[in-house]
Amino acid sequence: MGRAPLPPGSPLSPNAGMPPMPGAAAARGVATPQPKKEGPEQRTLVVGRGISVQGTVQDAERLVVEGTVESSMISAKELAVMPGGLFRGGVEVENAEIAGTVDGSLTVRGSLTVRATGRLLGKAACRRLKVEDGGQITGQLEMLGDDSSVPKPAPAPAATPAADAPVKAEG
Repeated sequence: MGRAPLPPGSPLSPNAGMPPMPGAAAARGVATPQPKKEGPEQRTLVVGRGISVQGTVQDAERLVVEGTVESSMISAKELAVMPGGLFRGGVEVENAEIAGTVDGSLTVRGSLTVRATGRLLGKAACRRLKVEDGGQITGQLEMLGDDSSVPKPAPAPAATPAADAPVKAEG
């Protein structure tokens, strides 16, 4: 007895969810978009939605957080926390883009961007900062000087109730 064929794209079809084989589209005469390459290929760790990781990460140049990452200290070139993503702990990077939540200590030697859906809680230090309308920063923020990678000591904040209020800025 034979079974009726499943429609293409059905979750039960044999190749559903599988990426096409390289060259298969070209053999059919269909052009496939090529990923953009910006310089040499980076070692990227993607923590997907619904995934939780605890511990240390070594040798990753780019960390993309869609799920949850908890770590005492990570050092990488880039950090991207996607909407719904949570990074808890400490991280030191060249550049960071926060569209989810970072809770802990963040040091960015270059540019820090907090998107409209982004929340930064705790302590952060960066050289350049961009906060989109709706982005939130709650805690301590220090700006790094152009000549050093260590935060400059900040003067003691005035004792006002607004000192701990979230920062909302237009970008």
